Amino acid sequence: MHPAPWTAPELVQLGRLPMHSVAHDERLELDGRWRFQLLATPDAELGATWSEIAVPGAWTMQGFADLPHYTNVQMPFPGLPPHLPAANPTGVYERTFELPAGWAGRRIVLHVGAAESVLIAELNDREVGISKDSHLAAEFDLSALVQPGSNTLRLTVVKWSDATFVEDQDQWWHGGITRSVFLYRTGPVFLADVRADTGLTDDLTTGTLDLHALVGFPGDALEPGWTVEARLEGVAVPLTAAVRSIDPHELMGWTAGDQRLMYQHASGMPMSAQEAEVWDGVHRRLAPPRDGLVGWHLEVPDAAVWSAEEPNLYGLTVTLRAPDGSIAEETSLRIGFRRVEIVGLDLLINGERVFIRGVNRHDFDQHTGRTISRDGLRADLVLMKQFGFNAVRTSHYPNDPAFVELADELGLYVIDEADIETHAFQSTLCDDHRYLGAWVDRVSRMAQRDKNHPSIIAWSLGNESGHGLNHEAAAAWLRRYDPSRPLHYEGAIRYDWASDQGVTDILCPMYPPIASIVDHARSGKQRHPLIMCEYQHAMGNSNGTLGEYWDAIESTPGLQGGFIWEFWDHGLVQTLPDGTTRWAYGGDFGDSPNDGNFCLDGLVWPDRRPKPAMWEHKAIAAPVRPTGLHDRRAGIVEVVNRQAFLDLRWLRARWELTIDGDPAGSGDVVLPELDPGDRGPALLHGWKDPSLAPGAEGWLTIRFVTATAAAWAPAGFEVAAAQLAVGSGTVADPRGAGSGDGAATSGRAAIPVELDGDGLLVHRLLAAPPTLALWRAPTDNDRFGGIADGWRSGGLDRIERRLVAIERGAEATVVRSEYRTGTGIVVRHEQTLRGRSDGGVDIEEVAELPAELPDLPRVGTVLAIVPGLEAAEWLGSGPHETYPDRRRSGLIGRWTSTVSELYTPYVRPQESGGRADVHWLELRDATGRGVRIIPDRPRQLSATHYRAEDLATATHDVELTPRPETIVHLDAAHRGLGTASCGPDTLPEYKIGPGTYVWSWSLRPLAGG
Repeated sequence: MHPAPWTAPELVQLGRLPMHSVAHDERLELDGRWRFQLLATPDAELGATWSEIAVPGAWTMQGFADLPHYTNVQMPFPGLPPHLPAANPTGVYERTFELPAGWAGRRIVLHVGAAESVLIAELNDREVGISKDSHLAAEFDLSALVQPGSNTLRLTVVKWSDATFVEDQDQWWHGGITRSVFLYRTGPVFLADVRADTGLTDDLTTGTLDLHALVGFPGDALEPGWTVEARLEGVAVPLTAAVRSIDPHELMGWTAGDQRLMYQHASGMPMSAQEAEVWDGVHRRLAPPRDGLVGWHLEVPDAAVWSAEEPNLYGLTVTLRAPDGSIAEETSLRIGFRRVEIVGLDLLINGERVFIRGVNRHDFDQHTGRTISRDGLRADLVLMKQFGFNAVRTSHYPNDPAFVELADELGLYVIDEADIETHAFQSTLCDDHRYLGAWVDRVSRMAQRDKNHPSIIAWSLGNESGHGLNHEAAAAWLRRYDPSRPLHYEGAIRYDWASDQGVTDILCPMYPPIASIVDHARSGKQRHPLIMCEYQHAMGNSNGTLGEYWDAIESTPGLQGGFIWEFWDHGLVQTLPDGTTRWAYGGDFGDSPNDGNFCLDGLVWPDRRPKPAMWEHKAIAAPVRPTGLHDRRAGIVEVVNRQAFLDLRWLRARWELTIDGDPAGSGDVVLPELDPGDRGPALLHGWKDPSLAPGAEGWLTIRFVTATAAAWAPAGFEVAAAQLAVGSGTVADPRGAGSGDGAATSGRAAIPVELDGDGLLVHRLLAAPPTLALWRAPTDNDRFGGIADGWRSGGLDRIERRLVAIERGAEATVVRSEYRTGTGIVVRHEQTLRGRSDGGVDIEEVAELPAELPDLPRVGTVLAIVPGLEAAEWLGSGPHETYPDRRRSGLIGRWTSTVSELYTPYVRPQESGGRADVHWLELRDATGRGVRIIPDRPRQLSATHYRAEDLATATHDVELTPRPETIVHLDAAHRGLGTASCGPDTLPEYKIGPGTYVWSWSLRPLAGG
């Protein structure tokens, strides 16, 4: 008894054709509605009743009993590889098709774009072949099985298999056919593959092309006279050469005997003679034909070079001609001339050290799970370009083929990653000889598919799979196959960044602290360019210290960038029993075990809307930046061109001056002609040196926009915005406290304030009095990083206030209180309140935090404003959310919003909506009635309809019910965000410890409120 193919790691395919890069255009599309049955196991008998399913599309997202399942590291079922659970959902897809007229007698190939995780193909009740790898296409030759008229195609997809252990990525588990299915036809002599290796000579201006065309043909020899012609855009004379035959073993994969022996090894017993005969017969019938080869070397002087900044592409057409000169087949592709090399500790693109401003990306769609349209892929990459990214790592498998085509077109550097992650068994499977074939197969087929794409600058051997002999074998194959690209694999350097290993050419650690990468770069032990494969875990309200990472990268030789984890929040749209929907995460489908909301770790929400952290990256990655007001009187600003290849001619700029948020001048900016890396003076046209009144604050904002439309942005699209402080006059009381504006003036009789029996302020604008705030709804970083556990152990989530004393003096009322945490730690607090003649209140506060509280989320004031004041305006950082360690993207200005819109709806609720450097906040109703809150100096402030406890106890954003009042937090200090859900906490300068905190603020009525 032999193991089933889904429990045989040695078997990676049966009857599958070699991977190639030719787009065969004569197709019969098979996408659409298929008959479908979902079986409990692969061995279960088919029932009499068929339902329908959409292809492509995972069955887990189409209303069937088997639902999505999310895990990160752990497997979704127990046991050691390759053993599987008894329940193994298996989808049987079936449809008929009519063989088109003119296809009879032709070579006919079935293409299945992707199936998770084992695909078994049958045609007209006869076996066709088997394939594994959930993220690469499988093709099978149907020529000997297809019949005139109607044909029945059956595709069986087994969800769990030995391959599942190699696909243990941090994402949802699905099942089904997730990419397109079609048939294509060719003649018996056909283009089997085209390989276009491009580069640049040492002058970096002359493009080189080594072009090889592989021709397939039946039988043992090709009749004379067959030729291949190649035409390159911009080269007048086509290239023509006769086809020569080659030994098929040069290009074919394992023989039938090789595969039979590997399959036998899985069970430890030989096949019977009858079984071997059937096996070999299938292989002979479906084996690829013999091949012929044509090759050229071409040099193109003054080539338009490809880079992410300027993705120049050349059209290349390859034509196969029959002996009579007729076109037997033709294919077109677009190539780019570029050079990738590592020199010393630098990764060079076209001779330049390019910073890798990257992001990791999964194939994801909130409605379909895995199935992505080309328009959706384009939208992903356009958004990346618009927010300053220049690189993508295809975590952790080859993405949809259209992805790299669009990366070529739009301009993004790609690290193409093989579909290998054995996270739960990473210390063992990498040396398990049963999985050797899977390693090499997945790596080699990825490279064979994507070899012609200039956007791909490195091959990755997978992710979190340890480091073993299987990696060594795969790396050796890649180095022989494609010496033009470096290799990338974090597992080879995980435990020793300076190790003498031969698998990775890039030092690509995960989530290292800033100090670690800087120390290594300065140690003298660095062997490779350091480009972090994952850093800055973007889970929930996160990405604190992104700016500090880039300060270190841009100032330290040997550091060259990294890939933020990750692009997508993987929230799936789930319809609830009452008809409402929510974004689901681990456990929401009843999946167990699961890893909760750890899949919600992206820079964009599941509907592709950018989160606030995206704006932070855009600001940090700006291609041009003003460095200072060089000559204030003349209106000259120094700017630096931060690009690697382009000058500034593709940009236009305008300036605006504001004083205390009010416009005070604007005009065009005359940008200098700057080469990459250079800096020079830019003239502010129409500038007049402002005279600032005492206490006034001036800000010069420069906005850079596209001069003409680009493939990823329309003309006038804002590429970057930056501010420079113009200076301020003599410092005055920022609250405007003076004798003429209703203030409580020192030396005069106190205007009484109303207190309740507990010494808390009573005011007609307050729905709840101002009290000391030491707690925030834990962010994902706080929860997963264990930080919130520390806060809870100190009782910060359970605080009770006790009035100590009320002292009413001639000039003010002083209220002393003690706040006792849930563990008995006492925080002393004092409020000094002064009534104002305008009906407002000035409040000074002091809090003494004891040493028993070494780390706090915030220190400040929380109060509630009466309902109905929904319109919000503030002078401070905006327009989006900013925090102490993530505020470089905020621009100081007067911003308007609503209280509801100030809240940031992370899928799992948490601390959000804060704005840094707020000078004042106004809340009004439709009549203008309202309140103004003014801190003593610019501070962190938030206004929302949710209390911290509302956010801390909800598991999904849609569960929240807004309160009618507005909860305002004014923070004397607010802890940074960091990235501790998977990576370092915030830096020490953004943490809050014990000590005495002093702050003050004013509450002012507006329009008679």
